[in-house]
Parts: sequence; C-alpha cells; structure tokens
Amino acid sequence: MGGRVTRVFRNFNVENRASREISKEKPTPAPRHRTARLDAMADSPEIKEEVLRKDDRFLTLLKDVYVESRDPPVRVKDGGGEHLPSKQEEKRLTKLGHLEGLDVKKVPKGKISLVEALTLLNNHKLQPQIWTAEKIAAEYSLELKEVNSLLEFFIPFTVQEFPKESKKAITSHKPKKLT
Repeated sequence: MGGRVTRVFRNFNVENRASREISKEKPTPAPRHRTARLDAMADSPEIKEEVLRKDDRFLTLLKDVYVESRDPPVRVKDGGGEHLPSKQEEKRLTKLGHLEGLDVKKVPKGKISLVEALTLLNNHKLQPQIWTAEKIAAEYSLELKEVNSLLEFFIPFTVQEFPKESKKAITSHKPKKLT
C-alpha cells in the first residue's frame, strides 16, 4: 500500500517538471585555471621548437656530473618479528570450579580466567581470613598489587531475599474506602 502512495507522488506532474528543467538556461561553467590554457598553447610550433631545442650550456654541465651509486649494506633488524611473540609464554592450568565447561583450560601466568576471578572474589568475600590477598596471589600466580586492586574494586553481587513478614505487612494493608 505504501509503495502505491509514494509512486503516485513521485509520478505526479512528471512531464511538466521535466520540461521545466530542460527549458532552464544551462549554468555557465567555472573559469578554468591558466595552466589548463597551456595545453592549448602546446600545439603552437614555437613552443614545440623551444621544447625540442638543446641548450649547449646545460649539456656541458650535465656531462660534468658523475653519479656513482652503491647499495647500503643489508642490515638485519633485531625486532624483525615484532608481530610474533619472541618467547613462548608460560601457561598454567586453571583451577576449575563447578563451571568448568564454561572456562578455558590454560591461562598465561600472571592472568586469570573469568571463572577463576569470580571464584576467588567469592571465596574472599565468604572467608576473608583464609583467602587473603597474599594467598590468592600465590595460588593464582598473580602480583600482590594487582590482587589488592582486584579485591578493592571488584565485588561480586549478593542475592538478598526479603522476609515473608514484610510482604504480608504490605499486602495486609487494606485500601481506604471512598465515601
């Protein structure tokens, strides 16, 4: 339906609009740059003669020039494979929890997987005396400074359930009757 409506408006008065555009005066073109006029002058015989004429003074100067070229010695760059790792990274097996199907199996040392991060944050939250920053750093091969930042700035979510009494208190409230 929408296509029909747009087609009607698009085709409305097409012939008159087309004839109006055709009857308009053509706009004058922008003036050309003077370098474009040189192409027209290149056809003249004086310019061709000037181009083909040899200048003896320039020829003698050209004969005095002696060019000797030598390739520089080939150097091998030390960092030739910058996009490739220069040494093999040490990897460690992850401490798989109950979500082992979602976790990666090997992680570079100094890093942790997402499941490990959630596990260590939860362990620290539940038992902060046992899971201290030093123990977490030793357990997961991390730096102590990074573990302290992780424990300070990342907190796992807590699920809170409201007691049923408060729900009853809300539902037991009877609305006032309007008189």
